[in-house]
Amino acid sequence: MIRIGDFARLGQVSIVTLRHYDEIGLLKPVKVDNFTGYRYYSVGQLPRLNRILALKDLGFSLEQIEKVLNGGLTLDQLRGMLTLKHAELEREITDEQARLARIAARLRQIELEDSMSTYDVVLKTVPATTIVSRRVTIPTNDEVPQYLNPAFGEVWEFVGAHNLKPTGPNLAIWHQPAEVLANEVAEAALPIEQAVPGTDRVQVYELPPTQVAAAVHYGDFEGFTQLHTAILQWIESNGYQIVGPYREVYIKHNPDDYSESATEVQYPVEKA
Repeated sequence: MIRIGDFARLGQVSIVTLRHYDEIGLLKPVKVDNFTGYRYYSVGQLPRLNRILALKDLGFSLEQIEKVLNGGLTLDQLRGMLTLKHAELEREITDEQARLARIAARLRQIELEDSMSTYDVVLKTVPATTIVSRRVTIPTNDEVPQYLNPAFGEVWEFVGAHNLKPTGPNLAIWHQPAEVLANEVAEAALPIEQAVPGTDRVQVYELPPTQVAAAVHYGDFEGFTQLHTAILQWIESNGYQIVGPYREVYIKHNPDDYSESATEVQYPVEKA
């Protein structure tokens, strides 16, 4: 028999690790001295220890390893576990490669601008959302409030008339690039809990789930162009392409004091 310290050196693990394996029933000593409490192992247990370490190296948890060693798994079950682990690791590698690309893009941006960007762009998934919408055409950009505010008024009037429950803040959906400042087609929209029939002026439909590149702007809309520029640069630098109308979500909106407003701009994207 081999004392725990010597067995740990042979297996190249710590004594603490062996004690933990004993406690969870993964690798129990062949003998425990009743007087001293010393644990003793046998050379014949080294193959089991090596199998534990090999499975751990493949990314299995100790709970999964216990099932493999003690649960009497069939070969097909083990093959299935390995296939799932393979797929899991492939996803992790893909995610980390994407993270690496974003870091490289941020470094390039810092080198070009020699400063930190005012806006931090995040990639996230927006779930499917049922909305009430009023579409308008705005002749010039400086007339946005005169057209969009009444459109939101119609949306809220429709919501109230049908006793609908809003599930989020107002948002605007813009059907042309941000640099287009004439004859802009936009939708004043509000997320709601459930759909009802619309009218000839007010639509009710579902926005599909989508991945978006998004950033938040605080304050009034002066310099709002910089926000769009930051998102568009991020999209290009990280190898994405725009796949739908962009959205402005008015998280906090005070028409009497825009300095306290918070607006999130979302561009639907996918990998180019």
